[in-house]
Amino acid sequence: MFRLWILIFSLVLTWSAISPYDRLTWWLEIAPALAGAGLVIWSRERFPLTSLCLWLILAHCIILMVGGHYTYARVPLFDWIADWLGQTRNNYDKLGHLAQGFVPAIIARELLLRLKVVNGRGWCAFFVVCFCLALSAFYELIEWWVALLSGAGAEAFLGTQGYVWDTQSDMFMALVGALLALATLHRYHDAQMARLSVYSTSRDAGG
Repeated sequence: MFRLWILIFSLVLTWSAISPYDRLTWWLEIAPALAGAGLVIWSRERFPLTSLCLWLILAHCIILMVGGHYTYARVPLFDWIADWLGQTRNNYDKLGHLAQGFVPAIIARELLLRLKVVNGRGWCAFFVVCFCLALSAFYELIEWWVALLSGAGAEAFLGTQGYVWDTQSDMFMALVGALLALATLHRYHDAQMARLSVYSTSRDAGG
């Protein structure tokens, strides 16, 4: 599975790097995807993640790399969706921010439960949502700082498309993503963590 993960990531990254709309924006947008790949490689032996967590990270990386290639305001599929729905803006960035809550929610949940950071699933869910909101807010700050430094590339990176409430709606989408992940995947995630725990215990015993 790890080799397939790396293969898919590498192929999409290579495609994304070929003649992107704006090279600086591409670097800015794919930086979190490169960090995600680094996390997967680092954790493979030290702290193996569930397959659910791994594939969600890959999906998020692909969203970032597609956005980096076109810029978030110019992804062709979402231009077509906007035209079909009679919308005035390309909403691919909202998918990105939904994933920004959905995927980190499962990562944070896995770390909190497997490392026994909190007691009780209720407290775990609370801290996961808080983490995702904090991450989203911090990312908005990063966007602001980068926009101030990059000047001409600010609009392409921010992708506000003239929407005055873009920052607030981005954080709301991250909140929706986190809640959706917890509501729909908690049982499947628990089952995967249980299997991973059994596998790790049997491997340690055999070693």
